[in-house]
Amino acid sequence: MTASSTPTSLGAGRVLTGVPVVPGVRYAPVIRPGRLPAIDDLDPGGEVAEIERDAEAARFTAAAATVADRLRERAASATGAASEVLAATAMLAQDRAWLGAAEKRVKQGAPAVRATAEAVAQFVDLFTQLGGLMAERVTDLRDIRDRVVAELSGLPEPGVPVPSQPAILCAEDLAPADTAGLDPTLIVGLATTLGGPTSHTAIIARQLGIPCVVAVHGLDEIAPGTEVLIDGTRGTVSVTPDPAEAAAAVLAADEAIAAMAGWTGPGATADGHLISILANVQDGSAARAARLTPAEGVGLFRTELCFLNRDTEPTVDEQAAIYTEVLDAFAGCKVVIRTLDAGSDKPLKFVGHPDEANPALGVRGIRIEALHPEVLDRQLDAIAAAAARTGNAPWVMAPMIATPDEAQRFADRARQRGLVPGVMIEIPAAALLADRILEHVEFLSIGTNDLAQYTMAADRMSAELATLTDPWQPGVLALVAHTARAGISANKPVGVCGEAAADPLLACVLTGLGVTSLSAAAAAVNGVGAKLASVTLQQCRDAAEAVLITASAADARAAAMAVLD
Repeated sequence: MTASSTPTSLGAGRVLTGVPVVPGVRYAPVIRPGRLPAIDDLDPGGEVAEIERDAEAARFTAAAATVADRLRERAASATGAASEVLAATAMLAQDRAWLGAAEKRVKQGAPAVRATAEAVAQFVDLFTQLGGLMAERVTDLRDIRDRVVAELSGLPEPGVPVPSQPAILCAEDLAPADTAGLDPTLIVGLATTLGGPTSHTAIIARQLGIPCVVAVHGLDEIAPGTEVLIDGTRGTVSVTPDPAEAAAAVLAADEAIAAMAGWTGPGATADGHLISILANVQDGSAARAARLTPAEGVGLFRTELCFLNRDTEPTVDEQAAIYTEVLDAFAGCKVVIRTLDAGSDKPLKFVGHPDEANPALGVRGIRIEALHPEVLDRQLDAIAAAAARTGNAPWVMAPMIATPDEAQRFADRARQRGLVPGVMIEIPAAALLADRILEHVEFLSIGTNDLAQYTMAADRMSAELATLTDPWQPGVLALVAHTARAGISANKPVGVCGEAAADPLLACVLTGLGVTSLSAAAAAVNGVGAKLASVTLQQCRDAAEAVLITASAADARAAAMAVLD
């Protein structure tokens, strides 16, 4: 990012509010990401002599490749969601569209730094106009720009400094490359001006267990070094609070976390109503880490990681090896595998996605199968092969199902391979027709991230609209309730695997709505299980009933707290 005005100190005692993402309370000084000098200051000006343009183009290509290689290395050393989003960012760094636009400018005489900035600006405008999931890539693209410009200018990579003591990171927004590399022992809290509860920053912060609040109005005014108290449960950032009161708040939160850490499962309310507490994973490494928690299985195995950043489709054997790792990690336990959810912000090189006016509403998820049925067939073959190798028969579910016919076609193909079929409920139409979809499949899993975005017609990355994509929105929870009732009537399980399941308070409400399983990031498993163990099923039902008659996400959260806390 280019340089901006220096933040100023806010008045002591002022409390800023945002959208809570990861619970926890921390008190520490603020640090901010390092920034590049203004790109105009790095631009040498003028035009490159014609005889030197090929060399300048080669310099640009080498810088972009270096940045992509670094991102791929970080993806390889990361796990879970961090690895997935870093791989997607590395792929964006090598996207021929913006690279070609920059190279064209260099060939016309623009210095590489200027060409990089102008090409990225062109695609930032395009992605912003497209909205939806594509708009989420704006932060990633700007981050790539800054890294390429730094490489061209011989400067250190911009990003998050390593503090000498625990600190709270405040930023306008963070790119996946920055968030994924955070050390939770040093970055003890995270607050952003932009982003929503399902942004990349929020998802990775949840995986790392760092208290996090997003869409905080006024955050940019807090100067580095200012002592703040962040409360990821209530969604507040308190500026220069009374030190004794802040220390007491942190102690109380730590005691609550310690009590949660002692929870060993299985998932159940205080009066014995069972609800499965599962983990979300992306690969074998994440599954092995999740196995160390009380998670009873895997409720969402995202399979995109082995497909991203490849020029060719992985073979059946390559896929089967990856799936085998996860099934082995949870031998004898429930494992739910989601088939490929690519497209939109995660295009596949070997499929050749068409240019779309609105990719978030375009060919993604199960819709790729209509154009390339062989990709799904080979994935199902690989899952069946992994099941045969391990003796652990997974359940499989398809993303972006909109109609009962789509559900039936997927179920038929899964059953042909001896697999238990289910579908994701992410589209309002599917929630409304859940009873008819359940005629064809054995289970449903609600993805609250996309369900919130599509229900509320709100970009998940828009800070201005972050309250709309909050999973506490009564409209979203009404669709969850409708889906859960369909499951009860059909005597078939309905789980939640979106980020809503990682919120201990909301997990109780979901249980009261009739959800039968909750799947969250491994770091959230203990908190969710411990909270459920502290309340009765009737309390959960009372909280659910209170939430469904509210008119806003804030009112819904307050209504649940009144019953459950």
